[in-house]
Amino acid sequence: MPEESRTPSRESQRGLDWFIFFLADVQTGFGPFIAVYLTTQKWTQVEIGFVLSIGGIIGLLGQMPGGAIVDAARSERIVAGFAVATIGICALAYALWPILPVVTVAATFHALASCVLGPAIAAISLGLVGPHAIGERLGRNARFASLGNGSAAALMGAVGYLLSNRSVFLVTFLLAIPTLLSLARIREREIDIAQAHGEVKREKPDKKATSVFSLVRQRSLLIFAGAMMLFQLANAAMLPLMAGVVTTRSSQWAPVLIAACIIVPQAIVALSSPSVGRKAQAWGRRPLLLIAFAALAIRGLLFATVRDPYLLVAVQVFDGITAAIFSVMVPLVVADVAFGSGHFNLAQGIVGTAVGIGASLSTVLAGYVSDKLGSSTAFIGLACVAGLGLLMIWLVMPETRRTRPAATPPPAA
Repeated sequence: MPEESRTPSRESQRGLDWFIFFLADVQTGFGPFIAVYLTTQKWTQVEIGFVLSIGGIIGLLGQMPGGAIVDAARSERIVAGFAVATIGICALAYALWPILPVVTVAATFHALASCVLGPAIAAISLGLVGPHAIGERLGRNARFASLGNGSAAALMGAVGYLLSNRSVFLVTFLLAIPTLLSLARIREREIDIAQAHGEVKREKPDKKATSVFSLVRQRSLLIFAGAMMLFQLANAAMLPLMAGVVTTRSSQWAPVLIAACIIVPQAIVALSSPSVGRKAQAWGRRPLLLIAFAALAIRGLLFATVRDPYLLVAVQVFDGITAAIFSVMVPLVVADVAFGSGHFNLAQGIVGTAVGIGASLSTVLAGYVSDKLGSSTAFIGLACVAGLGLLMIWLVMPETRRTRPAATPPPAA
């Protein structure tokens, strides 16, 4: 059956923009500020590591169940609303009761809520605009997420410095309010629920096409998940490893340089993400994926050879290119390969699990190689992993771009 073109209202589009912006603000409060705050509360590094590990493990294991929950939901807005409210309450618990049992429970619920928010945002986006406009919509999502991350980092840093580390979590709790108000601006009736789950209208049900087993056996999905695991295996350890190198070479300016290394990619993502979405529809997915993996490999090689700490900030331009592309391409390619199955969000969970595995292994393996053979060898190894991902996309990944069906010619007179 032909797929309908959807034109959501300006109010719904702007509501989604600001929901993503404020949600990025809320999630930023749970970043490195947790370790700083708990340290000031006389927590040991073992206790802090235990709480952070809980979030990481649940975040990894919850990817596929989180996607399945969103696929089963009849309202993605309600799921997202409950998740945001849960995260806000968790932030308040951190601020008011920074004791191990309470923080452990809060970290658990925060991780569980986060597992459904990513799929819910992608599902709302797909349900609003449809499969042919999803590339540009995901570009807008990435722009507002990047702007939210940058502004929140500045706000949280200022609040923590001028007031207290505890106030970071109180601000995070308060930011959940405009996040929920923005979500409420998205009109429920404009979200096509079937389309949000990756379903298509059929005259007769097709159990094979909508089977979970058919989805998980899809060659393009498995190849893409493997490529994303290689991407995070190469990418996750690069900035932490580089931060250690910068601190060794220029300890006085290390905090400023590291902050600049975070801000530069965020600025590039904010500026270029919408054009990435448009180019993905014009060029196809594979050319952009190849550019992203090439940029990651070049970044690793430059980190291995550049000695000037200030030039390392310039190298982060390549991180911005990679981040701008993958922030759009991951949900976009998943939408391509899973559309018609009714399990779009479960497919996101499959790829998210692969990403989590790659990220978990990256820091451990890169740290080991750096300790044994030096940081330059570790960076070269990470660049080689990125090169392997590039070859995987080039040689075996099929093009997944969906094209609009040609217009049916009028009948002959």
